[in-house]
Amino acid sequence: MRQSYLELYEGGQGELTEKRSRFIATVRPVKSEEEAAAFIEETRKKYWDANHNCTAFSIGLTNPQVRCSDDGEPGGTAGRPMLDVLLGKKIHNVCVVVTRYFGGTLLGTGGLVRAYSGAVQEGLKNSVILEKLPGTNLGITCDYTGIGKLQYLAGQTGARILDTEYTDIVSARVLVKEEEAESFVKKVTEATNGRASIEVLGTPYFADKNGELLLFDQ
Repeated sequence: MRQSYLELYEGGQGELTEKRSRFIATVRPVKSEEEAAAFIEETRKKYWDANHNCTAFSIGLTNPQVRCSDDGEPGGTAGRPMLDVLLGKKIHNVCVVVTRYFGGTLLGTGGLVRAYSGAVQEGLKNSVILEKLPGTNLGITCDYTGIGKLQYLAGQTGARILDTEYTDIVSARVLVKEEEAESFVKKVTEATNGRASIEVLGTPYFADKNGELLLFDQ
């Protein structure tokens, strides 16, 4: 059985100030190390006059590729705390660059860790993170009596009727959670006295973005 997971869908930016040092977090979705490298280089060029551009990314689902860089800050005070935020929140396919403009006052090891991890938190607050759920796309064909029962079951179980075609029969595409597919098929079969024809059309992932249903291959 496939598992649900969190993925960065839209990036964002957040900022905090600590003893006059500015920490600007820029977050972006990435699917490969090449994309992450290009984003990091782009951000470094944008903030070419900054004292540091520290980085962290996590790419992939199983055994994700993770990297981080302190970019001249004391070892373990920037990149690793940034990465720990991403891993702690279990967000996949994400890269973050935290840009620091030094304010003239040393923050110490603890202060740097708090500032860099806090900046990442601010950046994530202004990003869109989706929970992707494994689903099963069912093609269901039934008579006009059966469609009413199908609509009732969908309302009761949270299944989504994606579209419906009415001819001499009714054909519908229905999205259900993968873990509930077998149970839903059984309920439809029982409700229509076995007259409904049911087939699996696909197994997409899906997510809800402010009431909008989004479908993904993975």
